[in-house]
Formats: sequence, structure tokens, C-alpha cells
Amino acid sequence: QVQLAESGGGLVQPGGSLTLSCAASGDIIRINAMGWEREAPGKQRELVATVTGGGVADYADSVKGRFTISINNAKNTVYLQMSSLKSEDTAVYYCNGKGVLGGSGFRFETWGQGTQVTVSS
Repeated sequence: QVQLAESGGGLVQPGGSLTLSCAASGDIIRINAMGWEREAPGKQRELVATVTGGGVADYADSVKGRFTISINNAKNTVYLQMSSLKSEDTAVYYCNGKGVLGGSGFRFETWGQGTQVTVSS
């Protein structure tokens, strides 16, 4: 069983910065990729950013140049550094992780519980 624990959400003013963290725990032999999705009230969940275990990152157009995703493979942890935040970034942010389980060698994909990010003055 793999669990993802998110942290770092909160209230921030427009133009401010915030960093989210997500740590994966369990019998993990390898992380293939981790990422962040977000869901704003009344809107569909959207992919924000992903990073492979090798560090290759990809971003939604709406956050390019403002958000940076990174991964620490030793800690099975992904970070999302968010800057120049806008009110439209307000959402619940969910962490996603894909990889391979130890022992069985089965692949897994799982999501965290979500953390609220509110951008408001």
C-alpha cells in the first residue's frame, strides 16, 4: 500500500509564493513519475505539473514560468514551488504518484487527499 501525504497549502496574497510538498510512503522500489492536479470550485480537475523520476518536468500552459516542480528520489517526495500566484490558482491541489511496488513488482498509481490553496487579498 502506497500513501501520499501533502503539505504546504494555505492562504496567500496575489503575487505571493507558496511551496507544496508530497511524500510517498510504503513499499516502493521505484517512483516513475509524480505530479500535481488541482480542482477549483465548479471546474474540472486539471493537470498542473508532472515530473518523471529522472527529473523531466512538464507544465500546464496556465502555470508555465510561475510554477516549478521537482523531485527528491531519495525521499520519494515531490515539490511544487508556486510564485506570482493569482486568484485563479485557488483550488484544492492533489498529489499523484506512479511507480513500482517492492516485493510484487506491481505498478501502482495513487493520489493524496488534497491540500487547499487560496489566493486572496
